[in-house]
Amino acid sequence: MKEFIEFIAKHLVDSPQNVEVDEKTVEEKKVVLSLKVKPEDVGKVIGKQGKTAQAMRTLLTAVAAKDGKRAILEIVD
Repeated sequence: MKEFIEFIAKHLVDSPQNVEVDEKTVEEKKVVLSLKVKPEDVGKVIGKQGKTAQAMRTLLTAVAAKDGKRAILEIVD
């Protein structure tokens, strides 16, 4: 899941070398992913009206469901 979000984010931003994804298991079947990008790239990851971020969360939910887990994506400013 971490690699999946990292792949998507790196293709959206201008500075792919600054993309960081931290994966933290909160509960047995719950994973929180924190996405960090440069401040000027945050808008590209979020998208207009949050559409890009919502699409990433939807895809992440589908990938996590295959593993029987629940995933949450946080975009850190």
